Amino acid sequence: MLAALAVTTLVYWPGLSGGWLFDDFPNIVENPGVQPSHASIATLTQAALSSPSSTFKRPLASLSFAANYLVGGLHPFGWKLTNLIIHLLNGILLFFLTRKLLDLAPRNTESGLVNATAAKWSGTIAASITAAWLLLPINLTGVLYVVQRMESLANAFVLLGLLGYVAGRQRMMERVPIPRPDAARRAWRGFLLCVLSVAACTLVGGTAKETAAMLPLYAFLIEWIMFRFRTTDPGQTSATSSASDASKTEWKVVAFFVVSLAIPLIAGLIWLLPKVMSPEAWATRDFTLQTRLLSEMRIVVGYIAWSLLALPHWLSFYHDDYRISTGWLHPWSTLASALILLLLVISVFKLRQRRPLVALGIALFLGCHLLTATIIPLELIYEHRNYFASFGLLLAIMPLLVVPGRSWMARTRQGSALLAILTWTALTAATAYAWGNPLRLAEELAARAPHSPRAQYELGRSYIIASGYDPASPYTPMVYPPLERAARLPDSSILPQQALIFFNARMHRPIKDVWWDSLIASLKRRKPGVQDESSLAALVQCARTGLCILPEARMQAAFKAAISHPDTDARIWSYYSDYAWNVMGDHSLGLSLIQRAVSDAPDEPAYHITLARMLIANGEFEQARKQIAALERLNIGGRLEGSIRNLRGQMPAS
Repeated sequence: MLAALAVTTLVYWPGLSGGWLFDDFPNIVENPGVQPSHASIATLTQAALSSPSSTFKRPLASLSFAANYLVGGLHPFGWKLTNLIIHLLNGILLFFLTRKLLDLAPRNTESGLVNATAAKWSGTIAASITAAWLLLPINLTGVLYVVQRMESLANAFVLLGLLGYVAGRQRMMERVPIPRPDAARRAWRGFLLCVLSVAACTLVGGTAKETAAMLPLYAFLIEWIMFRFRTTDPGQTSATSSASDASKTEWKVVAFFVVSLAIPLIAGLIWLLPKVMSPEAWATRDFTLQTRLLSEMRIVVGYIAWSLLALPHWLSFYHDDYRISTGWLHPWSTLASALILLLLVISVFKLRQRRPLVALGIALFLGCHLLTATIIPLELIYEHRNYFASFGLLLAIMPLLVVPGRSWMARTRQGSALLAILTWTALTAATAYAWGNPLRLAEELAARAPHSPRAQYELGRSYIIASGYDPASPYTPMVYPPLERAARLPDSSILPQQALIFFNARMHRPIKDVWWDSLIASLKRRKPGVQDESSLAALVQCARTGLCILPEARMQAAFKAAISHPDTDARIWSYYSDYAWNVMGDHSLGLSLIQRAVSDAPDEPAYHITLARMLIANGEFEQARKQIAALERLNIGGRLEGSIRNLRGQMPAS
């Protein structure tokens, strides 16, 4: 186990010197909330509530980002090192959890490879599973992709909660040969440990990322397959208990899962279903609820191959070029994947008695994807969604391969397990090396996903950075091919066009009309997404600072295209207001646009602050006081005290 931790550190170390990537920018680099100048209740509260990734803000993850910034600024090394430490700690938790599950397995199996002999070697088998999980290539983004600390940190609490649940249930099922007066008390203490472990870790883990909400489901699957809601462990019967006790149901455990799993599930579906059935929920996506469900069947089956085979062209990080399923036979693999998933579900029930670890592993893998691969309108694919799910696959497979034995079959299985771990280690090491340099990574990912607009855009952006906006740089002519290729790819955001316009404007080169036409057409075609919004913000910022001379008519046409859709996001109104006020000099238009942003997002302090400043500049002091009053209502933990003080300082004495 120590060797696995050491090898994992060595494998990932070259990747720690890499840079920021993709969602790191809106969540960290361009998010002043997680960049406090000092630690105080106000600045930390501001950090905790600053995440743009979720309505629930993920405060624990954001606070960890703020801590990294206070220690080392925006240098990525320390942030990635923190991620690696969390990954290693997760490996330790996973080792102890796996060992407990291996110890339980022989008492829940009628036949098969996992028996009392395997339990004797549970430490070795658990270490093998942990080593494989730590070094799986599909788990790399949970470490080197800084923003996905949200995922790894949430799963730290998931693993801790499962460990506490299993320990509590083992205590509940203990039986001693001599009756003890505190036996009932010990059982209740065990139940209390179960309840606190699941409840507390779900709540705390959920402040890192909502995926921690799956903890009660994972605990239920362990209970159903390994403990079976029994009051007594049949392997621990004694003079004070009989084998018939094993058939008795532990009703307080049943009640616990009704409260912690069934009721929240029903309530969540009642709250969520009306939202996802609305067409507006899918307005920014290239898929509908139906085509998402069809596609996700192929994706979940694909995750199995991606986890275990881990071919580089599968693990391309960017998967925006994935073909969406439009019917059961379009493509044909949709139906085939549905049948595979059905067989996996059936196998959980069939193998529950004979090979509980296999059944549990499959159940945990499928259960992990119930949140992200069903009805919530998330993006279709992300590799980090397998951070916990891959543990389920390894739990199902590795004990069958690593179980001790001296026959040629046993040796073959053990050799296969060793070869797999060595292969995964080599693939992860090669990918981590690529992640150690932003330009090298961009070239690698573009080669892995030649039809991905995001991969091609990131390559062009990396060349822009390498060029330093120097026309004589050898990287300057390399900027255009990947960005123009990305702009031509179907369903691309306006990121490539924005980068081309930005690059030429910064170097005072002519901007092609086709770039503007493509950008505006894309904004008209569908409701802008987060990447489109950030692209418009970048153009506004460049124009406002005077670095870019952009044609006003084109910028206005772009914004009018962006706001032509129903339910325009408040950020678009805010960016348009910034451009109208600071670049066009049209204060009336700028004021009306920011008022629309405040109306659409009344809980966002930044819009109130901007509106108050504009009102003060216009001499509308009474209206400005109303915005300051709104900020005071939003001033949780004193996070807005500085802004409120500055605004009051600009007001005339009353």
